[in-house]
Amino acid sequence: MTKTALTKRVLMDPTAPNRSTRIINGKSSNILNWDDTAYGWAYPKYKKMLSNFWTPFEINMSQDIKQFKELSVDERDAFLKVIGLLALLDSIQTDYAGKVADYLTDSSVNALMIILAQQEVVHNHSYSYVLSSIVPKHIQDEVFNYWRSDQTLRDRNDFVTNGYQAFAEEANVENLLKSIVYDVILEGLFFYSGFAFFYNLARNQKMVATSTMINYINRDEQIHVDLFVKIFKEILNEYPEYDTPELAYFIQQTFRKAAELEIEWGRSILGNKIDGINMKDVEDYIKFYANVRCVQLGYDRPFEGYRTNPLKWIKAYEDVDLGKSDFFEQKSRQYTKVNSVDNGFDDL
Repeated sequence: MTKTALTKRVLMDPTAPNRSTRIINGKSSNILNWDDTAYGWAYPKYKKMLSNFWTPFEINMSQDIKQFKELSVDERDAFLKVIGLLALLDSIQTDYAGKVADYLTDSSVNALMIILAQQEVVHNHSYSYVLSSIVPKHIQDEVFNYWRSDQTLRDRNDFVTNGYQAFAEEANVENLLKSIVYDVILEGLFFYSGFAFFYNLARNQKMVATSTMINYINRDEQIHVDLFVKIFKEILNEYPEYDTPELAYFIQQTFRKAAELEIEWGRSILGNKIDGINMKDVEDYIKFYANVRCVQLGYDRPFEGYRTNPLKWIKAYEDVDLGKSDFFEQKSRQYTKVNSVDNGFDDL
């Protein structure tokens, strides 16, 4: 099959309708009217993303500053390595979102991608904010350079960035679809052992402010995954010839490899060194989420079984109702709730 190239969205096309004709390679004036969009899910998604606005500045780190010194050596090491991982991946994600936006010929979906990129910038800033609060500048610099020397970290990062690179170098429909699979892995699987680590600290009343920030990031990432899944499905709807057994095989194999890499990373930073975290449960949790994400994309699970979240305790942290009160700090907040895996996926 000839690979269909992607054309970039024009700045303005006075000969085209305001409502786009396709999500990619379509015609659109590029004038955005939220009351006249081609995709009914775009405006609700816009409102949801806006309602989740937050900044790191509003989180008081004073208690975490005191507690960080009291963590065990293994906890401090894992804390810094996970922050280093998140900082690298969210930096890449900001740039990737911009590259995808260039080829979205629907102005409403393009707007959503720009909001997503802005949220990734906030995420990245939050890691700097945490580190600048608890460690001196030279340690912060070391954390932001972990990816250069830690081979396990490098392997899992290269796995995603290489997947993105193919799309960046040759923008066509097939490479875009595959890059979205890597995006769902990054935002919907690769962060999850790290999130479990922070939530485990919180349930032991440690580093609660950092865990609150991680919760905000976690709920943003849930929305990001859902947005990319919608884009993925719209592309296949408009280009059904790409929905092939070869694509299904690629998705299953890619998620299997991603889960292996995430498990390897989890073993290196958590192992059975962190009180309250059983590594076997974390491994099952990762395979469970690999299954969840494949089902979201519309494909069979890569792992037999693993239909129930084995980390039952984590739901109390993933499902915080931020519109009412903060589970961690019990402070009133003006944010809406975003359910995590309960959106129909807790039991597959």
